[in-house]
Parts: sequence; C-alpha cells; structure tokens
Amino acid sequence: MRHALGLEYDGRGFCGFQSQPSACSVQDALEHALAAIAGSPMRVVAAGRTDAGVHATSQIVHFDAPVARPQGAWIRGVNAHLPRSAAVLWCVSVPGEFHARFAAIARHYTYLLLNRPERPGLGQGRVGWHHVPLDAAAMQEAAQHLAGRHDFSSFRAAECQAKSPVKTISRIRVARYGAMIRLDLTADAFLHHMVRNITGALVEVGKGKRPPSWIGELLQAGDRTRSAPTFAADGLYFVGADYDAGFGLPATRRDIPEPA
Repeated sequence: MRHALGLEYDGRGFCGFQSQPSACSVQDALEHALAAIAGSPMRVVAAGRTDAGVHATSQIVHFDAPVARPQGAWIRGVNAHLPRSAAVLWCVSVPGEFHARFAAIARHYTYLLLNRPERPGLGQGRVGWHHVPLDAAAMQEAAQHLAGRHDFSSFRAAECQAKSPVKTISRIRVARYGAMIRLDLTADAFLHHMVRNITGALVEVGKGKRPPSWIGELLQAGDRTRSAPTFAADGLYFVGADYDAGFGLPATRRDIPEPA
C-alpha cells in the first residue's frame, strides 16, 4: 500500500535530502526508520531534494509499504527511530498513482535573512546573514523581473540535472520585518541552487551594487557566470508542495509565520 507523509527537519544535521553512500542524508535516516517499522528495506520519494543545511517545515514523501501497520506506527513509531532533528507530522494512505515528486503542482520556499551588523547567535544555522544594510524595497522591485515563465539558466547550479532550465515562478516576494528580510517563492519546480542563487543576486541589488533592472538582464543572459555567488543554505526552508485535492492529503504547506 502506498502512503504519503509530511516531514519536518533541521537541515544542519544532514548532508541534504538525497541518499548518500555515507548514509548522512534525510532520506537515509527516514528509510532506516521506516524499515524498522516495516521489518524490510524501504525506499522513499520526496517532493524536493533539499541541499545540505537546508531545512523543511513540510517535506512531502511517499513510500510503498510491504506490510500493513496502524497509521500511528508510521508516525510515532517512525519518529522513535529518527534523529531528534527530524519528525514525521502525518501519514495517510494514498492511491497508487500518487507521486510526491511528479504529482506536485507547485513548490514553496522561504529564505530568512538576518540583516544586522552582528552575526546570529540564537539563529545560527537557521537564518542567513548579511552585515551591510540592505534595501528590501529595491530587492522586491528586482525580484518581480523573475515572476512568470523563464529560462533560469543564470540561477542554475553547474551540476543541476534538470532536463530543462525553464520554470514558472508564480509568486516571489521580498519583505522586511525589523532586522529580518524574508523572501518567499512559489514555482512549479526549482533548479538546483535556484533559490540560493536568486537570493545572492538580490543581495547585490540590496547593497546598491546593482540596479533592480540587473536581475532582468541576468535572466535574459542565461549565463550563470554573470550572476552573484550562491548564498548560504542556512536560511532556506522548503515549506511545502501543492497537490490535487482529489488525493485527500492533509495540509501539505506549512508557512513560517510572519511577525505580527
């Protein structure tokens, strides 16, 4: 029987989501925990393959269970075998045609960027940081050049394995809340390092080194070498994916609350 589950994790303790030979990934930990409940090897598929150090409030995963277990076993039982930095939030049975990756209609990311002279203490590893004052309004203006369907080659990692660099960003927003700048993005799919590369480019605009129109020029150039360095993974969160309501899933998006 196929199941879907929602998972949250602190990315600092993992080498990314995707399985690695050293078994240091979120996938490795989750498959190990599921196998302990199922009594046999397990494989999972996720909505988004987050990088090392990237967090998730709502990673969506599916797996095929070779045995029947109470739904609680796939939550509390699995959590008992997971590291403390990861936890299953829910698990439900789904039709065999459900696929966590290919059935996703949209994916959502949030980047939290601390913008103050002092480095983060309590937020270390949980937020990005830039010590020079940034113009969030200019960053928001620049970000709008990225909305819509485009070739995002200028924001694509060299090792990206996606078949096409063309993606559709349906929402992109930059806003400041005191010392915190927040970037929210929604797209049909994302390229490897795409959000972190966009963040790095927007920071260049925020510093006043580039005008907002530069982002549009980068987009048209389709050349990664002309853009800014990849920004730190620390402040990046995968906050969910959208699916057809017919699958009957619980809430698959868990946004980080905005300050009051």
